[in-house]
Amino acid sequence: MEALEFQRVYESFGEFHSFCAPAFGRKQWREHSRNYLQALLVQGEERRNAENLSESVGISARAMQRFLTEARWDDDAVVGRLQEYLALRLGHPEGVWVLDGSDFPKQGRKSAGVARQYCGRLGKVANCQAGMFLAYVSPLGRALVDKGLYLPESWTSDEARCAAAGVPTERRGYRSKTELALELLTRAVGLGHLRAQWVAGDDAFGMSPSLRDDLAALGMRYVLDVPGNTTYWPLEPAWTRPEYSGTGRPRKPKLQEGQRRTMEQGRDELPQEAWREITVAQGSQGPRVYQFSAQRVRATRKHKPGEEVWAVWRRNLDDSEPRYYLSNAPEDTTLETLAYVGGSRWHIETEFQTDKGDLGLDEYETRSWAGWHHHIAMCLLAGAFLLGLQQDWGKKDAPHHPTASVPGGA
Repeated sequence: MEALEFQRVYESFGEFHSFCAPAFGRKQWREHSRNYLQALLVQGEERRNAENLSESVGISARAMQRFLTEARWDDDAVVGRLQEYLALRLGHPEGVWVLDGSDFPKQGRKSAGVARQYCGRLGKVANCQAGMFLAYVSPLGRALVDKGLYLPESWTSDEARCAAAGVPTERRGYRSKTELALELLTRAVGLGHLRAQWVAGDDAFGMSPSLRDDLAALGMRYVLDVPGNTTYWPLEPAWTRPEYSGTGRPRKPKLQEGQRRTMEQGRDELPQEAWREITVAQGSQGPRVYQFSAQRVRATRKHKPGEEVWAVWRRNLDDSEPRYYLSNAPEDTTLETLAYVGGSRWHIETEFQTDKGDLGLDEYETRSWAGWHHHIAMCLLAGAFLLGLQQDWGKKDAPHHPTASVPGGA
């Protein structure tokens, strides 16, 4: 990198950290936050443990570790500052909130939240920590904007174990993954920096009727993935009305049999002319084009017809890898809009790959509750800085490996 380019990056980093620094409180934690952030950005060749991070910026590994585990800075305040910064970069009328989870394989029993549970990263039940994340996607870019560590019931029912891992007393009550995700979204809406009407998420969220209700109560429109065996009813279900015999109470109408469909059955029954090709994003290998179809139906509630929703189907151009969605969007919503919102989750899958590979999102050695949240908050900051750097330089002019451009040293 030429000297002039290096100076531009150095100045950008200084401005970014100055914007975020007040959230760290005490002067020493502000200084350590700068060192830790620099280390995450410049350390790209080795695992980002405390020793390697400390070597890249010339301070002690002990100082790095204390910054994560002992420093009393508020990671929620840092996230608030992060969202304020990103609002200037990403805020857009077509913004979409994305709820997503990411699992972190972890050995032992003492790390906060670790348990034998399904690990998406490994594709099987394994010892891991489960993180819940909130992201924001707009035509201007995408970023992870908040985080939370899921505590299984084996943790929330064990006060001593929670205390040993430093779990705050107010966080020891059990929260399901969907409840934790809703908490992140509600907090972001309350902060008011980033704004969006839409929410997307995978089928772990879409299959939860209570979450769908909570999102609607929050004033959100959602397009959520659902499993293929999710059922729905026609918009106007047919009922059988038994004739009244003239004595006793009239028999109640019953739903006619054979009306309820799974999303998979509905897909197979769609005529070819019901499908339309729509480009949902620009991928590394060109436009991402899928075929979509949608119908107004009624969701299933307790085995009966419920609220009116959109059922949305997506498939590859070769008719493979179908996806299914439910949406509470209004009747006049276009298929292009439903496709855009549903496709937003793909951007966050890409963001997780980037943050784990380039920023060490999953490379930490801390066991404590605070340590996990502090490390992840710093990784989110690093991702936001790289986003700003890319926007300022322009995609064509940005360094090929922008992480290598951030100055190290004490």
